Order: sequence, then structure tokens, then C-alpha cells
Amino acid sequence: MYTNSVITRIAVGIAFASCAVLAQTGAQSAPQADTSYIDENGTAHVTRVVPVPRTISPEAQKVLSRPVPDTPRTETLAERRTKTDAWQARAGAESRSVYPVNVSEKTIAGVPVKVIMPLSIPESKRNRVLINVHGGGFNSDSGSLTETVPIANLTQTTVVAVLYRLAPEHPFPAAVEDTISVYQDLLKTHRPQDIGLYGTSAGAILTGEVAVKLRQLGLPLPAALGIFSGSGDLSRAGDSQAIYALNGFSGPLKPPAKQPGPNAYPGSTDLRDPVLSPLFADVKNFPPTLFMTSTRDLLLSETTILHRAFLRAGVDAQLVVFEALPHAFWNDVHLPESKEAYQIMAGFFDKNLDSTSARLSSSR
Repeated sequence: MYTNSVITRIAVGIAFASCAVLAQTGAQSAPQADTSYIDENGTAHVTRVVPVPRTISPEAQKVLSRPVPDTPRTETLAERRTKTDAWQARAGAESRSVYPVNVSEKTIAGVPVKVIMPLSIPESKRNRVLINVHGGGFNSDSGSLTETVPIANLTQTTVVAVLYRLAPEHPFPAAVEDTISVYQDLLKTHRPQDIGLYGTSAGAILTGEVAVKLRQLGLPLPAALGIFSGSGDLSRAGDSQAIYALNGFSGPLKPPAKQPGPNAYPGSTDLRDPVLSPLFADVKNFPPTLFMTSTRDLLLSETTILHRAFLRAGVDAQLVVFEALPHAFWNDVHLPESKEAYQIMAGFFDKNLDSTSARLSSSR
């Protein structure tokens, strides 16, 4: 009845026992009907049979149809970093085959960075620079190439990817401090209105954190921010984390606890600290900000919550939500939706860095 269907396991709040059982679900025992039950604690016990939508590209449909086992995976941090580094090198090479750029490594203000440069830069864009803070759960690098290569190519702008110190060896605020050090050094040769700051996942969270800290330090804010599948509140998990795993409906799902447990990134910092969790900060007069997520993104809820906070503060904040795709899908360079996402990101930075510079020039 449902060709290429995906079975959704939703257990909000405390329904951990049922999830353990569902982790063993196979093709023969998978539910084939929709069910729902709300218990006395308000926890939803839900099964949904969700066909792969035809509203997305054939390539994306194929990705969503890949079988991914529900069995939880365990790996050491060293194994995770090794695997992530290998994937980033491979995916980065694929990105460069589609979006040619030059990549080099250097140190800025004592912080290691990758410098991603277009093959040619127009005179009008030579003073611009974009700063990327990569994803990877704050403990690995899953984006210094995949998040930067397409953007550098499409914007014809140099991108500096900050290889910030990682948790758990270096908890908050180490990553914030490293990014600010790079930003302050770039301010020596670039006007703030010619700088953009962005990131995906952990990097999206870090983007908001850095902007809040820059304001606290009395430093000028960059011209534009890109918060791509992130969060502004580390004290609470959004609803979508109880619905989606890293791959959307497929793969192991670990519902969020009712109370946040130990986390290597915040360390001993109050989870409602306004830098750690910008939802509790004053973001009034922040620069134009592009938020991006997708409807099967585990950080869908948290991205939209922070976007609304920016809107309440009067920030020029745009939200783009893609259909059906999982967390940070744009790291797959071959998806048509990824190409569209890159175009939106690049167009946003082109508009806001250029228009800011033009306004300042015309006011002189």
C-alpha cells in the first residue's frame, strides 16, 4: 500500500521503554497503520506510516528511501573524529568538483583556519570575507569544507573556516573565544559591514553565541548572520528532537530527557547563560539573519524558536524551511535541494554585504 514508506517512531518525554523495543523493528514487524495515545503525563505514543513525498526531487526521494537500521551505534570520540575527518575530506573533494575553489591552511590570531578562495574574485568583492564556524557537535569537524566550498564559489568571496578548539577537551567558551579572535584580527583589514558570519548545526549555535558575545564586548557586529539548522536554547530540547533522528525518520532515535543531562560543550556554564543560549539574550539591532532548516530536521523546532525571538526583537530575520529532508541535508552536494539552498545562502550574503557597503558609501 505504501511504496517506499517510512515508519515514524515518536516517543515524547519519558517513553524510553517503547523506543528500546522499536529499535529492533524490522520489515516484517513494522507497523502498517497509524496509532496515537496520549498518557496521563502528556507523553505521546504515536505511530505514523509516512510515504516518501513526491514534493521533493527524485534524488532526495532516493536518499529518504535508503534503509538505515534503528540499532543504536556506539563509538569512541577518537573513532567519531577519525570517521568524520575522512568523510569531510571525501565530501569536500566532491564539493570542489562541483564548485571549484582553492583551499589553504594557516593560522589567524593563533587559531588554525582553512581559507577557501574562489578561483577569481571581482574587484568589487575583494574587500569582503565570510567566516564559517563548522558543525560537528562541538567535538569534531563535519563542515569546514562542505559548508564553505559552495558558498565561496557562488559568492566569489573568500571564506575563512575557523578550526576552533573542540569539546570535551575545551568546553564553552573556548570555541566562542577562538572565533572572536579570528574576527578581531580580520577587523584589522576589513570593515565589519564587509564581513558575514555563519554555520550549520553546532556552527549555527556558535554563530548566535559569537554575535551575543561581540555585543557584550562592545565590538561591531558583522553585516549578516547565517544560522543554518541550529538552536538558541541549550536548556531545553525542542519538540522535533523527540520525532526525528539525525537522518530524519530513519536511524536510531534517542528522545530528549525531561531534564538536560551532562553535556561536554557547556561544561559548568548555566544553560540559560545568554551567550551559551542566545534565546535569553538581547538581540535587538542584530544584523540581517538567514535561518534555514527542513521539515525532518531534528533541530527544526529550535531553529524556528530562535527565528521568532529575532523577529520579536525587530531583526530582519528570514526563515527558509525545506520539504521532508533531514538535518543539514545541504552537506550532500549532489541534491538539487542542496544547490537551491546554496543559492539562497549565497544570495543572502551577496545582498546584505553589498547593500550595507553601498549604503555606507552613499552616505559619505
